[in-house]
Amino acid sequence: MTVVAVNQSIQAINNSIDAILKVSDNLSEETIRWNPTNEEWSILQIISHLNEAVPYWLNEIDRVLAEPGAQWGRGLQDSARLAAVVNPDELNVSEQFAEFKELKQKVADGLENLSEEDLKAENPHRNFEKFGNKPVSFMIEHFLEEHVEKHYSQVQRNLSKLD
Repeated sequence: MTVVAVNQSIQAINNSIDAILKVSDNLSEETIRWNPTNEEWSILQIISHLNEAVPYWLNEIDRVLAEPGAQWGRGLQDSARLAAVVNPDELNVSEQFAEFKELKQKVADGLENLSEEDLKAENPHRNFEKFGNKPVSFMIEHFLEEHVEKHYSQVQRNLSKLD
């Protein structure tokens, strides 16, 4: 990944955020809170999850660049990750969407000044057997760009089940 590719990733992340906002714009609170099944998240839970996950990964990038060789990553059972979705009735829709809109600037601030050297910096994942050593560029592509895009697809799946 190059610095040019980082700018493309920033744009792709912004596009996914904008797409989620666009399809959610005229939905009722009831629809935003609706869970298609017990195993799936509501749109509100997806937004809350991204509000937690995107800053987490931006901080992980900063941390591994400041601490060469430090392990990075977390598991699916991470308490902060789970806390973002565990009590959806306690989430305020307006607050979650306001925070979600701010992610675009957070992503730009977190990624736009990375150098080619930063993007190549490799650190071991805490689950080394699965991920091994990966560069910062992998974290951007997989845990930011692809992650937000996959959750946009999840929002679309939810909405397709309303009919």
